[in-house]
Amino acid sequence: MAPKPITSPVPDSWYPTLSVFTLAIGLVLTASFFIYEATSSRKSRSLVQELTTGAVASVFLGFGSLFLLLASGVYV
Repeated sequence: MAPKPITSPVPDSWYPTLSVFTLAIGLVLTASFFIYEATSSRKSRSLVQELTTGAVASVFLGFGSLFLLLASGVYV
């Protein structure tokens, strides 16, 4: 019984599209985080909102970077 080769759950042709969309979403969330920090006073800030916005932006930027590397031929 021969082992099965490891394949990607996402087709290779989707890598550029996924990288553009996930990086765009991550950058929009990062921009909204910075706008929130710059426009709200220290007393009205919410730690939960800051952490969730930062975490979600980080996840999208991480996956966007991964798909950008995969689209350019750097298989990590």
